[in-house]
Amino acid sequence: MAGEDPIISGMAGRYAGALFELAREDKAVDAVKKDLEQFDALVASSPDLTRLVRSPVFGVDEQLKALSAILAKAGITGLTANFLRVITTNRRLFALHEIIRGYRALVARHKGEVTAQVTVAEKLSDTNLDALKSALKSVTGGKDIDMDIKIEPAIIGGLIVKVGSRMIDSSLRTKLNAIKFAMKEAR
Repeated sequence: MAGEDPIISGMAGRYAGALFELAREDKAVDAVKKDLEQFDALVASSPDLTRLVRSPVFGVDEQLKALSAILAKAGITGLTANFLRVITTNRRLFALHEIIRGYRALVARHKGEVTAQVTVAEKLSDTNLDALKSALKSVTGGKDIDMDIKIEPAIIGGLIVKVGSRMIDSSLRTKLNAIKFAMKEAR
C-alpha cells in the first residue's frame, strides 16, 4: 500500500504503511493517528526533544530511555508507543515526521479525505480555520479535508496551501519577492 503513493514512498512510507496495516487490524487507526499527532506536536514544541529525535549523536539506549519517559508522561501507550520504540531501536526516529505524514496520508485515503498542507505565519483562529476548511471543501468537490498546518513565520503573512498537486501561494513573502523582481526588470 505504501508504494502506491509517491508522498509515502521510501523508508518512511514502508514504516507508515506497516503501522497503518497494524492499526487497521487492531481497529485503532484514529487512536494511533491522534497519538502520533500528539507526539509530533511535543517534538515541534521542544527544541530538546527535536534534538533527541533528529540527532545521530544519541545512542539507542539514551533515546529509548528518554522516549519511554516522554511516552509515559504524555499518556501514549499501546501500538503507537510500541511503534515508536521499534523505530528508535532501528535507528529510524529521525524520519518520524515523514512517517507521520505518510500515516496521515494513508488514513485520509482510507477515509476518502483530502489532505491539505497549509503553511501560515502564525496560528489561525478557529473562525479562520473553519473558513479555510469550508473553502477547501468547496474546491475539492465536497470531500472532507484533513489539514496539516505548519507555522512558519518567515512567510510574513498570508498562507500557502497545497492540495494534491495544486498549490496556492498567497504569502506576503512571495508577493514582496514578485514586486522586487518587477522593480529590477523595470530598470
